Amino acid sequence: MSSPTPSPARSSRTTIVAIVVALLIGALVALAGSQGGATIAGIPLFALAVAAAFAIQVIAFIPAAILRTERFFDLTGSLTFIAISVALVLLSPRTDALSWILAAMVVVWAVRLGTFLARRVHRAGSDGRFDEIKSSPLRFLQTWVIQGAWVSLTAAAAWIAIGADARDRAPFGWVSVVGVIVWAVGLAIEVVADAQKSRFRADPAHKDEFIRTGLWSRSRHPNYFGEIVVWVGVFVTAAPALVGWQWVAVISPLFVILLLTRVSGIPLLEARAEKKWGDRADYVAYRDSTPVLIPRLTAPRARATAK
Repeated sequence: MSSPTPSPARSSRTTIVAIVVALLIGALVALAGSQGGATIAGIPLFALAVAAAFAIQVIAFIPAAILRTERFFDLTGSLTFIAISVALVLLSPRTDALSWILAAMVVVWAVRLGTFLARRVHRAGSDGRFDEIKSSPLRFLQTWVIQGAWVSLTAAAAWIAIGADARDRAPFGWVSVVGVIVWAVGLAIEVVADAQKSRFRADPAHKDEFIRTGLWSRSRHPNYFGEIVVWVGVFVTAAPALVGWQWVAVISPLFVILLLTRVSGIPLLEARAEKKWGDRADYVAYRDSTPVLIPRLTAPRARATAK
């Protein structure tokens, strides 16, 4: 027997609760991460950054709702990372090498992501995730507010360190150097994995097939592994600048890990793949012999290719 369809009133309440929770989480992180940070007119820079992240999404939502389009949703998220990271460095009363490097790390990652997503939207024309949502203003608003939380939590480590008081902290040291190296490795893995998948999908011979070559022969989700490594690297780079409550910045890599492994990343794609290819022997062999996330170091053994 099918489950009953939620009533419009209940659906609206759930949506409102989700919006309030996202705003509350952003406010709490802003409060904790602002402790001991630099201020402008008495307002902590990090708190301003979080508020701006949400405000940008709500402002962008207005024309998107009027036009009922999601075409600039992902681009808005990427531009928010870039704009606020640059603004924080420029507005901070005291900046150092660490601040500039952290801002550059976020900007480079966001430019790469924004370009990749913009190309994908251009090719696809629309995003099926929004087909039902964008016809409901409240539910559509929810996705934009949640994106504000995503931006704020993901960038928290970099933004807290940039907005921290730089007067008494140690100069850029070996821990931060290690962090930059980790970030670079993660970004390289993510870029290569995305490029390999894009080339695979562009080949008409691979229509309705799953990728199992290159990095995808060593992990079923190497792009997500690279994404996680990127934000671990950002956190390690920022760590020497953190004091007291500013250590809430650890939420950055933890949030990315949780999001990709338990919420909207791997679980959704694994379910979709299981539904599409779960009855094929070659997919079952690939699934059972390939790690979900962390790539194997050894070369994969030959697998069955029969459909």
